[in-house]
Amino acid sequence: MRKLIEQFPTFTAYFFVLLLMYASVSKILDFENFQVQIAQSPLLTAYAGVVSYLVIIIELLIIILLLIPRFRGIGLFSSLGIMTSFTVYIYIILHYSESVPCSCGGILEKMSWDEHLFFNLICVLLAVIALICFYYNQKKNSYKVYIKLSATILTGSFIVILLSISSEHTVKRENNFTRRFLIHPLIKDKTLQLDNEHYYFAGNNKLDVFFGNTSTPLVLASVDNSFNSLQKMQIYPDLTDFTYTNLQLRVKDSDYYLYDGSVPIIYKGKTGKTAAHTISHNEVYFNQLAVIDSSNFAVRIRSSKTGEYELGLLTLTGYPKFTSYDKLLERQIDGIFDADGQLVADVKNNSITYMYAYRNQFLVMNDQLQLKSRFKTIDTISRAQVEPVKLANGNTKLKSRPLKVNSVLATNGPFLFNRSHLMGKHESAEQWRNAVIVDIYRTDKQEYVGSFYLDHIDNKPVSQIMVTNQYLYAIAGKKLIRYQYRTSNVKYFTTGEAENLKKE
Repeated sequence: MRKLIEQFPTFTAYFFVLLLMYASVSKILDFENFQVQIAQSPLLTAYAGVVSYLVIIIELLIIILLLIPRFRGIGLFSSLGIMTSFTVYIYIILHYSESVPCSCGGILEKMSWDEHLFFNLICVLLAVIALICFYYNQKKNSYKVYIKLSATILTGSFIVILLSISSEHTVKRENNFTRRFLIHPLIKDKTLQLDNEHYYFAGNNKLDVFFGNTSTPLVLASVDNSFNSLQKMQIYPDLTDFTYTNLQLRVKDSDYYLYDGSVPIIYKGKTGKTAAHTISHNEVYFNQLAVIDSSNFAVRIRSSKTGEYELGLLTLTGYPKFTSYDKLLERQIDGIFDADGQLVADVKNNSITYMYAYRNQFLVMNDQLQLKSRFKTIDTISRAQVEPVKLANGNTKLKSRPLKVNSVLATNGPFLFNRSHLMGKHESAEQWRNAVIVDIYRTDKQEYVGSFYLDHIDNKPVSQIMVTNQYLYAIAGKKLIRYQYRTSNVKYFTTGEAENLKKE
């Protein structure tokens, strides 16, 4: 045991030398990509340039300290500090960030963020034990060691938290617009526990609400009006000899549609039947799809000529089967990142809506993809703030985390519901940390209706919403929530009189 205590600090020091050498060399060899990943971090965006260089310099300095016996104690304390900083950073990313960025490079890129957190915690523990053994061997006062350990851990944590708060304040500053908040528009009605966090809304009919799941893409789930349990149905497509990358489900009326634009293929089945038959194969590659009817689909494609995003109409019964409308999405920078957004179909109005993710505009088209209107949201970001950069390997990434404006789009008749990512004037930063904000617009005229908050559920933000004449549904983590409308606000949510009005 005595020999182990004597040798443990040395073994731990060499472990950190190998780990930090690998990490720093990986970053240096792929520095451009590493800097982009730091810039895309939701916590360090404002300091990407400085942090990307500083991390490598610190790692190399720690290696030198660990290799010199005289400075090994300082090197172990430095290792503890940097591993604590990395651990706190990952914890904040997993529990408090709006989005989870890409992993770091090298072998750690193969780890999930949870596995990475566990690995870092082990490294912190190793450093603590090594330092206790190191000072035990030198017969130093133990209480001073614990004070230094505590100070190192607190300092590493404080630096990351301070950088995160400062970066968030710089990126998410108050914007020059004012929201009109609806007065208590919703009342939480029922909550249903889900078995995982990968569900998304696939559609609804008069009887049920339907869900897909990215972890089990061949399962169609549903819940009826009683809202007691989730029913699941396995789907069996007639053709399966393909390599799928993004199977998705959509439900319209009594039919469901299973599709993957990377094959490309579209299946169709009845909501109560497990068999799905192929209705389209090899017509056009697409990355988004909205169901218009049983034979017509609006899709977003990546043009083979320009490489930019375009909208198009896939018609199974007509000729040509696919028609591209390349003038709908307007290029500002590269026609890809700046034109990114969400495509949805509104079955009640026979219209198609496309909401840009990084600028204050959405398009409303008819079911033939003829443009009806270009409307603006209330924020002031008219030009997408994205910086595409082409890496040495030919891949294109964003140089820094873009300023997201819109996401989580839902429609119900002439009303469009959009989660905004920008704080307006006089809005509470504390409220923004504990809720997401949804803005309502008209799709038949340029009109901002109002806004409301949806509180986080079990510290999880709402990631999906769906609006019907009866209820507003939301998914937050592993919870499905159903909200009722208050009487005074029903006109902002429904196309007719709702059946579940809540008196005030």
